[in-house]
Amino acid sequence: MLELFLSHRSELVDYARRIVGDRAHAEDVVQEAYLRLTAGTSEPSPGEPLAYLYRVVRNLALDVRRRLARDGRRFTDDAGDRIHHLPADRPSPEAEVAARRDLDAVAAALAELPERTRIALEMHRFGGHSMREIARRLGISTGLVHALIVDGLEHCRSRLARR
Repeated sequence: MLELFLSHRSELVDYARRIVGDRAHAEDVVQEAYLRLTAGTSEPSPGEPLAYLYRVVRNLALDVRRRLARDGRRFTDDAGDRIHHLPADRPSPEAEVAARRDLDAVAAALAELPERTRIALEMHRFGGHSMREIARRLGISTGLVHALIVDGLEHCRSRLARR
């Protein structure tokens, strides 16, 4: 049986490929057929061993084709349905409008601040500068920088709360 298998292996792979539509799966099918024959789980018919070998390959190839079709439906159909039900990766239009209003209110509040307070607050919150760097830039003490930032934040919070 081994000599028969080895002498017809490439034809068996081509045969399985036509059924499953893919050479890699066809190779797997032929290998599985060989393993079944050598493990003794399949007994060749005494009259036509080559026909028996083709029948084993055909049955295994059909099983693989059915499994691939079933898996393909499961992954494509289910995935397509699930994708449409996923929440958007962005805020709702209402949340965008509310955020825009808050941003406009903060911008207006920043514009109302004295220049030194606004610069200190912007450098600290938006620029990521330390209080020491801000103090050096503005020529004031770090304690005063801290007070300016606190005053600026309180002013912005009160403007947002009044809206």
